[in-house]
Amino acid sequence: MRFVIITGLSGAGKSQAIKAFEDLDYFCIDNLPPKLIPKFTDLCLKSQEKISKVAIVIDVRGGVFFDDLLKELENLRNGEYSYEILFLDASDEVLIKRFKETRRRHPLASSNLLSVSIQKERKKLEPIKLLADQMIDTSNLKPKDLKAKIVEIYKDKNKKSKLLINIVSFGFKYGIPLDADLVFDVRFLPNPFYIENLRSLTGKDEPVREYVLQSSETNIFLKKLIDMIDFLIPYYIKEGKSQLVIGIGCTGGKHRSVTIANYLYHHLKGKDHWVMMNHRDINKDSEALKK
Repeated sequence: MRFVIITGLSGAGKSQAIKAFEDLDYFCIDNLPPKLIPKFTDLCLKSQEKISKVAIVIDVRGGVFFDDLLKELENLRNGEYSYEILFLDASDEVLIKRFKETRRRHPLASSNLLSVSIQKERKKLEPIKLLADQMIDTSNLKPKDLKAKIVEIYKDKNKKSKLLINIVSFGFKYGIPLDADLVFDVRFLPNPFYIENLRSLTGKDEPVREYVLQSSETNIFLKKLIDMIDFLIPYYIKEGKSQLVIGIGCTGGKHRSVTIANYLYHHLKGKDHWVMMNHRDINKDSEALKK
């Protein structure tokens, strides 16, 4: 089990970090009291569901419980549990600016100035910082840059892109998918609905597929569509996007959109991308007839 403990200065980006670990399929817990670490570790190891990646945030928000962290880390080592520490840091100036922008209260604030609270926290975290396996200074990093660094360090090296591409075929008369990032209207393509022996079939059937794909406008459109999607995907990955929803729509979501969506799906699968398919409205017409 890969076990990562995330800690560091308040305002240095731990909330963004835990989101990045969630996108990497880590089991994540925020602000776990250190005394619960051994019990939590045992629970993960004994779980019937195989939990292979865990990330927890532990910091000074834990109050007096945080003081137990060094002792519990030593207990983990003595129990032959392996773990990694990721420490997030930032300059005082940046931390002060972030607290003022968010209007959040520093966990160690009392009557002290914010700068004094930050220095107090630095001193408290110094022993943990010395044990860190990875340190990231977030002073000049945007959230997407921090995510990119975490993904690079902690991603599963045996897996390729973690971008999930979800292709959805739909009918415009039933509405555009609310979560679509890209929407392509294919209602300009030849419509099998007006061919009597094709009307009852769908884009999954070979006669419909052949009818849609044989037209010159379809071939030109597919070439341009594939070129654009292949161009965009690396930039979405670089941006740190974890899911891309591509909507392909025709009038009823049964013939043209299904054909084009299937074509795009097989192209992306051939490129070894992580792709899912959803023909949202393919059975809507038949369901309406039954009613």
